Amino acid sequence: MAENLTRRIVLAVAALVLTACASGPDATLYLIRHAEKTAVANDPALTPEGEARAEALADRLETARLTAIYSTDTTRTKMTAEPIAKRLLLPILVYDGRALEDFAEDLKARTGRILVVGHSNTTPDLVSLLGGDPVSAINEAVEYDRLYVVTIEDGEVVSMLERYGAPYELVRAE
Repeated sequence: MAENLTRRIVLAVAALVLTACASGPDATLYLIRHAEKTAVANDPALTPEGEARAEALADRLETARLTAIYSTDTTRTKMTAEPIAKRLLLPILVYDGRALEDFAEDLKARTGRILVVGHSNTTPDLVSLLGGDPVSAINEAVEYDRLYVVTIEDGEVVSMLERYGAPYELVRAE
């Protein structure tokens, strides 16, 4: 009887330890700028290169177990999010890119794995507001391949800058 009780206690403790180890961070946020856009002045769509990058993003994040997808209310950001949203059957939730401080606080309070699609002038700021390191400003003209990964666990924030899709190449004038 005592042996049976001891065995049950050991198994219960082991299950708790394994659950704690497997749970991972409170939140993992993937933040990107929209993919390549057309030259249309008002609310441009994606170029064929941008559509290919959106598919590359879907390939990259398909197994990330996303729980939410956020986008600003523009055609280019929604088009960037659309392939992964369709694959995972997740809605694209709209956030206000002019209210980044409030949005950052909302994200900090959330758990799960969340994709946020923004702009060259909002994504690095949002990374900073979350407590991450944006590294440097995004090259507005040609840099579309940044993928910030920000993890929040027990209030501690770690950020990494990764790349996805066709590589960014700085074109230098000769």
